[in-house]
Amino acid sequence: MGPADGSGTGGLVICPPRASLSTGADAALATGLYGDGEAAACAGVSLNGLGQWPGQRHTYAALDLGTNNCRLLIARAAPAGKGQDGFRVIDSFSRIVRLGEGLSRTGELSAAAIERTLRALEICRDKMRARGVTRARLIATEACRSASNSAEFLAKVREATGLELEIVDRETEARLAAAGSASLVDSAAESAVLFDIGGGSSELVWLARAAPPCARPADVALDERIRFWVSLKVGVVTLAEEFGGIEVSGATFEAMVDYVVPELESFVAMAGAERRCRHFHLLGTSGTVTTVAGVFLGLCRYDRRRVDGLWMSRGQVDHTVASLRRMTYAERAANGCIGQARADLVLAGCAILEAIRRVFPADRVRIADRGLRDGILIQMMSADRCSA
Repeated sequence: MGPADGSGTGGLVICPPRASLSTGADAALATGLYGDGEAAACAGVSLNGLGQWPGQRHTYAALDLGTNNCRLLIARAAPAGKGQDGFRVIDSFSRIVRLGEGLSRTGELSAAAIERTLRALEICRDKMRARGVTRARLIATEACRSASNSAEFLAKVREATGLELEIVDRETEARLAAAGSASLVDSAAESAVLFDIGGGSSELVWLARAAPPCARPADVALDERIRFWVSLKVGVVTLAEEFGGIEVSGATFEAMVDYVVPELESFVAMAGAERRCRHFHLLGTSGTVTTVAGVFLGLCRYDRRRVDGLWMSRGQVDHTVASLRRMTYAERAANGCIGQARADLVLAGCAILEAIRRVFPADRVRIADRGLRDGILIQMMSADRCSA
């Protein structure tokens, strides 16, 4: 990933992924990319002699541009024992842009989708500038991986906003989702199946029980917990475009589930005997599961504080999904936890959720309103701590 144009982002430093440049040749390279002061910041070099680890002086940003959503988190490192996963969110942004609308039919990002996305990215740039962001990682996922015109799109983003997007591969996406949500795995469970239902792809990760806390970097400890992972080329947008999402009959819903189940075969084969483990649970991170949780709680308006970390039993999920399936499109659009922008996608998401639950029939699922952006922040801060 290349650096952003400083003139376009107000001096924003975009550092290489999962790395903190140190001294010597790496620092010289950073100087060439960012300029002396910015190179020092990226390298973890003290700029003010205060003796703090670099992250305490940085404001971090993580942007996740998916097939359906554009999401931004801006955060600062939190003192030990405070904040979620070691950071404190100071600003956020989320907008449904449907970048991948029609992509499965045409193979290209449409002009209308690009325009919607550019407007959202301009807001993200302005927020990062206003908050004085100094460290950022800005990723794009399945829509940009698949589109034949993704290079042209990235060039338009650079020209219009000064931001440099990094298209990540499927393994990176799965690992970032795991990094952002792994802290919600029940410490008493032997393992957990983490799933992230996206717009154009869905990732599953089998996580082993967490090891005792240690001084190793967070991403190293996480790597040791990941048994295996898979990325499915199916998400809520692609499934809804294939089967329809406005009026979904019982037969259509079952057809969507049947379409997804075979996609899970490779993950099932990898899981082997572990799939039969009784002491595991599901951990879901996506708009689908947070919507299901919000509807289950009967929220008039979505409230992250009540949803993140919520446990739902198998029966509670069954009942809530059945309620969603009985709703008309107008009723889904009017629901405060769904809204018109998601009303034609939520049942496709529920079909993917149902396929996962049939293959991995856990007694309970934990809901995570966190994911890729949180994983990016955790990794950047961990890298800075290690470089101190």
